[in-house]
Amino acid sequence: MRCPMCSYEDSKVIDSRPTENASIRRRRECLSCHHRFTTYEFIEKVPLFVVKKDGSKEVFDRQKLLAGLIKSCYKRPVTPDRLEELTRDIESELVNSLKSEVTSEEIGVMAMERLKELDEVSYVRFASVYREFKDIETFLAAIKALQGKKPRKRKNSSDT
Repeated sequence: MRCPMCSYEDSKVIDSRPTENASIRRRRECLSCHHRFTTYEFIEKVPLFVVKKDGSKEVFDRQKLLAGLIKSCYKRPVTPDRLEELTRDIESELVNSLKSEVTSEEIGVMAMERLKELDEVSYVRFASVYREFKDIETFLAAIKALQGKKPRKRKNSSDT
């Protein structure tokens, strides 16, 4: 950090504390002239845009994702904390990808992968809306694909 008095390029931080507006206030001292000055650091937030199926764009809204997950898990044994964690994981992965745009399809796939591990009924509900199942055959194909991933329970011949 350049000193405002002598323009020397090095200083030391004497005090650092967060402020009310999500910035960090730093009290500094120039290593050359010993002048003290204050700097503020702000976290740069680059908006993440979602490219919708119709080509339109909108800013990523974590509440919209969470609302979709809540609907798919309605009356299922999934806690709100778990859904919040799942939403946070997806948001974190998107932000850490350093992309400025992501497709709604990518977000949907990420959500479905996590829901499949969490609760299969919720997964099918989410997939039915996300993939826009048009008929019962498409719906049954998704269920059969899900069943194909797990070994089926066999009935004993004595059970009949």
